[in-house]
Amino acid sequence: MPIPRYRPHHGTALFSAGFRPFFLCAAAWAALAIPLWLATFAGAVEIPTALTPATWHVHEMIFGYGAATVAGFLLTAIPNWTGRMPLQGRPLMLLVALWLVGRVAVLVSERIGGAPFAAIADLAFPLVFVAVVAREIAVGRNWRNLPMVVALALLFAGNALVHVEALGWSETAALGNRLGIATLLMLISLVGGRIVPSFTRNWLVKRQPDAAVPASFDAIDRVALALTALALVAWVAVPDTAIAAAVELAAGLALALRLARWRGGGTWREPLLLVLHVGYGWLALGFILLALSRLVPSLPPTAALHALTAGAIGTMTLAVMTRASLGHTGRALTAGSGTIAIYALVSLSALLRLAAPFGGSQYLLLLSLAGAAWVAAFGLFVVIYSPALTQPRSSGGVARPA
Repeated sequence: MPIPRYRPHHGTALFSAGFRPFFLCAAAWAALAIPLWLATFAGAVEIPTALTPATWHVHEMIFGYGAATVAGFLLTAIPNWTGRMPLQGRPLMLLVALWLVGRVAVLVSERIGGAPFAAIADLAFPLVFVAVVAREIAVGRNWRNLPMVVALALLFAGNALVHVEALGWSETAALGNRLGIATLLMLISLVGGRIVPSFTRNWLVKRQPDAAVPASFDAIDRVALALTALALVAWVAVPDTAIAAAVELAAGLALALRLARWRGGGTWREPLLLVLHVGYGWLALGFILLALSRLVPSLPPTAALHALTAGAIGTMTLAVMTRASLGHTGRALTAGSGTIAIYALVSLSALLRLAAPFGGSQYLLLLSLAGAAWVAAFGLFVVIYSPALTQPRSSGGVARPA
């Protein structure tokens, strides 16, 4: 007998499924943390954290925002993979509370006992979460998705390396942040490689039966994934080398070829699907820019880095968050005007962030505009999707798109 996706839940709807609180908290934190970072960068405020301001900014986008989106996705996907009941109610509340405590502890670590307390508070969430996921996959004997446990362990390790430097033990924060970014990018390449062609094929077959469908997984995909993994290892371990640049360029070109085989041009009528192709495109472009930044002195590495973070990570996570929030709350799987605005704003933010280093005297203006577009994108997600995420699943018909 198939196991139902959700058991009856009599508490608040927010904690009836993992994607609800984690997607909402992730978006809210993304919208709050960037203005705080920009104000700090401009010298208007001083964050009472034991981390350096720049390290805090990267850390919170990766191990704060990024980790929450991964948690929301996995807590929704794992029950489908394993056939087991999902995390709900008090256990889910505890997991969300651990994440929230980590954010506050890192932010005000200088005022609550310094780096040691912040490290313990912040590392509690990823440690507990990797244990939860490992148990679900092991009990469900879903060995195919065991790499997800490895990815979560790497996120924990990267986070720990940041705190090692804050504790004054070794200069490992940059390495830890790179490891965290690399892990998220590898997850995008893997998970995106599953869902983008699959969703595209299903949509095209239904709406354009005569259209060419995405290519099936084959040797080109395997080579692209292998090159991506190798490029990320090189970027983490030896970032400023010719070897790293060569592998990054090869990975970017291979990912671009992989994306071209998924027939994204035929999805322009459905932004909810097209945005997945755009997000994967940012991944390919980011690797190419990362390689070129080693070869072209006028191209700053920060441009490539933000193509991968604000571009690939920002776009792909919002794409997944909007789609999952609509589908799992009984809404129509199509993008309304508000969701289209979210996609446009996050893309604008990434483009402005890439342009900022070339703006000369307009650098701060472009940086501020990029931040404003980012805040607007994630703020809109909170405003538009809060009703769906905090209320019971729509029944008696499909609700209108957001």
